[in-house]
Amino acid sequence: MTFQELNIIPPILEGLKKANYSKPTPIQEQSIPAVLAGRDLLGCAQTGTGKTAAFSVPIIQLLSEANQVKQGSPANKKAKSARAIRSLILSPTRELAIQISDNIKVYSSYTDIRSTAIVGGVSQRVQERALQQGADIVIATPGRLMDLVNQKQIDLSMVEILVLDEADRMLDMGFIHDVKRIIAKMPNKKQTLFFSATMPPEIVKMVQTLLVNPVKVEITPVSSTVDRIQQSVYLLEKGKKQSMLNLILQDQTIASALVFTRTKRGADRVTRDLAKVNVTAQAIHGNKSQNERQRALNNFKSGVTRVLVATDIAARGIDVEELTHVINFNLPNIPETYVHRIGRTGRAGKSGMAISFCEQDELPFLKDIEKVIKKSIPEVKDHPYPLTSMPVFAQQLSSTKQASRTSGGRSGSHRSAADRPGKSKTNPARKPKSEWFTKRDKGTSGGGKSGERHSNGSRSARSEQSHAKGGPSSGAARKAEHSKTNSRSSVQGSQRRAKTHSNQAN
Repeated sequence: MTFQELNIIPPILEGLKKANYSKPTPIQEQSIPAVLAGRDLLGCAQTGTGKTAAFSVPIIQLLSEANQVKQGSPANKKAKSARAIRSLILSPTRELAIQISDNIKVYSSYTDIRSTAIVGGVSQRVQERALQQGADIVIATPGRLMDLVNQKQIDLSMVEILVLDEADRMLDMGFIHDVKRIIAKMPNKKQTLFFSATMPPEIVKMVQTLLVNPVKVEITPVSSTVDRIQQSVYLLEKGKKQSMLNLILQDQTIASALVFTRTKRGADRVTRDLAKVNVTAQAIHGNKSQNERQRALNNFKSGVTRVLVATDIAARGIDVEELTHVINFNLPNIPETYVHRIGRTGRAGKSGMAISFCEQDELPFLKDIEKVIKKSIPEVKDHPYPLTSMPVFAQQLSSTKQASRTSGGRSGSHRSAADRPGKSKTNPARKPKSEWFTKRDKGTSGGGKSGERHSNGSRSARSEQSHAKGGPSSGAARKAEHSKTNSRSSVQGSQRRAKTHSNQAN
């Protein structure tokens, strides 16, 4: 199928030719006719499937045709100098919004449609001037758009077509409440195009609320990965990821690599460490200004920078056709994020490689990812930093559990002391009630019952000491000691009597 067969008007066909689009992708084939027919649309598609053109091309055509119908009307001529916003496209990140805006400018370059991007991180005055000049299509991030709405700098009351792009990401980033407030500023009757790679419950609820009898387009199930992407994982000892990354990037055939980290600080650290080994790298994340992020992205696309280190949120909108490698420095804790990440390579029918680093504490993430993509990621074992502690520990634990299950019953008592597992420290056994007060009264003296308890306690202690040394039983010990005491007493008595008789004789 061609774009001509989709009934695209000649000015837009010229723009598509300028963008080097030869034929529509599957999502474009299914979406463009539905949008041109005025239907609501629910699109489930990953990045790199061509969904930007799938919604922007028919929007440009609908608005352009509406302009032609109204052309010549005095009221329209008056409104031409101050155009109302007739289409709003909401995007989760600045980069994605700018990317969409750039594409729309190319597609609409041979039409009279005006568009502008409203994003944070840049001067608001420039955006206010663009709005005052008039824009048919506004591509915006929720935060900056909400600021302008609150300042009454933007009017959404004439919006005819609303696009929510990557709605699941807006939910993840906490924009969903701003999105709902923005929608409340628009007319109830409008055409809504809703795109989301995943469908969590909150998104499903929004779809049911916003869309009326939508056409559903699903391209490449969210839980699958592109077959042409070669995936591999390195199981690494803790703290060896940077060394492994440095080693991999010694391969000069890796022309460009997008490295994903979990945190902004981690992205900066990886960038600094790569610079130490003479690898050109730049970081892109939320703490960077919009100009810094755009400069880093442009350098990466032009080849000035070999490695771009990014967080997941900042990477939205990065579309580099020649990207050969995606490297997961940190595995994501959401399996679908892995699918989004590796989808950055292998675009436009080209092959790509996705490399993941996994430490011991990330093994559960790897397991979840493999469960979602329904295949095992091949492990690369021939490297200098293998993860050895976890497999050995797991093997020992497994064998111990197996031995305890098979030995069972009394067989455990017949094993030698060396074979038995070490006993853990436990609390001492409770004393019988007769000895409850022994320790408390041990240091007391005096007669009566207290002295008797003291005496009993002392004898008990001597008895226990004797038993611990392997001596005779407590009863035998007491008899032997008693006989010794009697014999000593009789000898001493005999000596005293003999001395008395001697004194009497003298």
